[in-house]
Parts: sequence; structure tokens; C-alpha cells
Amino acid sequence: MFKQPLQSNSALLKPLKTSFETYLKRNILRLGDQSTLRDACEYALMNGGKRIRPLIVMMVSKALGHHLDVLEACLSVEYFHTASLIVDDLPCMDNDDYRRSRPALHKKYGEAVALLASYALISAGYEKIFQSVQVLSKQKEPFGHRANEVCVIALDAATRCAGISGATGGQYKDLFSNVKTLEEAYDVIYKKTITLFEIAFVFGWLFGGGDLEKVEEIRDTAYHFGMAFQIVDDLDDMNQDKKDSLNIGHLIGKEKAKAKFNEEIDTFSLKMKKLEMLSPEFIQTLDLLRGIL
Repeated sequence: MFKQPLQSNSALLKPLKTSFETYLKRNILRLGDQSTLRDACEYALMNGGKRIRPLIVMMVSKALGHHLDVLEACLSVEYFHTASLIVDDLPCMDNDDYRRSRPALHKKYGEAVALLASYALISAGYEKIFQSVQVLSKQKEPFGHRANEVCVIALDAATRCAGISGATGGQYKDLFSNVKTLEEAYDVIYKKTITLFEIAFVFGWLFGGGDLEKVEEIRDTAYHFGMAFQIVDDLDDMNQDKKDSLNIGHLIGKEKAKAKFNEEIDTFSLKMKKLEMLSPEFIQTLDLLRGIL
């Protein structure tokens, strides 16, 4: 992952991140009674990180301008993402001993507790969808009356993006595929990385009061952001990734990868402008991504 913090010197993003992390800390107790398992969940959740996915939920909602509370939806996205990181680090997966310069969860608490923590956070992520719907149902019209429809769309997005067609299938292909082509790399990126960004954009749209007829448009827009994000990550990891890996930089070369990044950023920007969503926060986020290259 990026060697420099994405939120460095970000005047617009830091307040959003602070607001989310304050809410996250307050919600640790809601995960369950104190135990080693809850301690493990807290360790994984509070282990730093850019918080880019919950920030996207907040930025989408803010750009919509309806001033709806999306913090429960932010927690859902972060719980799903953290669960995926716990599993990725396990010895039977990527076998990483460290996460963000600290011992990976299974190194500190053992593999059994780590696996159970991932289950707990996935369950909590779905619970937060329900609680987000409850928050929305209490809003004034026209938002409150459509809470049930939003719930169905949100559950569909979460289950599809987390399953075989999404993050789980992407991890499987990353581990076991012997095909090292650009097309295979794009498929793994979509399933393993982009789908979690898709959930963030869709949740921000749904719980922020976006037009339900345009959910597919925001999904499509999320694809280009997620692809650009992963290209930056791949270029940042070129020296540590094997030459025969699915790293985009190794597959097409650094300069072509940069050109692909710029293409994805331009497409994302155009689609966000069409949706009237290219807010100062998103512009700053894109500038930060450009600055990492």
C-alpha cells in the first residue's frame, strides 16, 4: 500500500477523517461485550489507514447536498474493508506478518481469533446497513419513504461485491490463477479492489439522498476511481512485487501504466461532472493520487 499518507496536507479531507474516526471509536463498544475477540476487532479497526472508503461515502453525500447522516453507512464500508484485510494477511492467503508497520492481526491474536474477527466485522457491516436504513427512514420526505427500496439496493451491492463475483472471487483468482495477462489483472482488480470502492460510492449515493434511477451511473463512475487507485498502488509496489505478478506496472510498463491512470482519472472526472458531483473534496483526492506517482 502507499508509502506516503493519502491525506497529507489535505485541508478538506482531514476534518472528514477526524469526524469518522471519532465516530468509529465511539462505536467499538457496540461490537459486543468485552473479550479478546472484541479487542482483536478494535486492534484491526484502529490500526491506522487512509479511511478512503468511508471518506468516499461522506464526500458523495456531501456533494449531493441533502445533509443526511451517513456515518452508519461509513462504518459498514470500513467493517467490510477491514475484514478483507484481516483475511488477506492470513498465512493461507498473502501470508503477511505486518499491516501498516504493526503486527498483522493473526500475529498478535492468533489465526483462529483473526478469522473470527473477520466474521464478526462482516456481520457488523450488514448490521450497519440495517441501522443506516433506520436512520434514513426517520428523515423528512422525500427521503424517508424510500428507505425500504434503499435497503434492497444496498444489500444487493454489498452481497454481490463481497461474493464470488466480487472480493472473494478476486482473492481466489489472485491466489490460484496461472494466467498472467493484462485482462486477468483487470478482472482481479475489479473483483478484489474496485468492488469495495463501488460499495462506498453506492452507499454514499443511496444514504445521501441520490436519485435511485442513477445508481448504475454512480457504480460505473466508481469503477474508474477504483482502477486509478489500484494503478497507483501497483506502481508504488513495483519494487516489492514479483516480475511475474499481476502488477500493472510490470505487465505494461511504468509509463503506459501512468497513461492508463490519467485516462481513468479523466473519465472519472467527466462522469462526476455529469452527475454534478465533482466537489472540491474529490478534486483534492485526485490531486493527492496524482502526487503519489
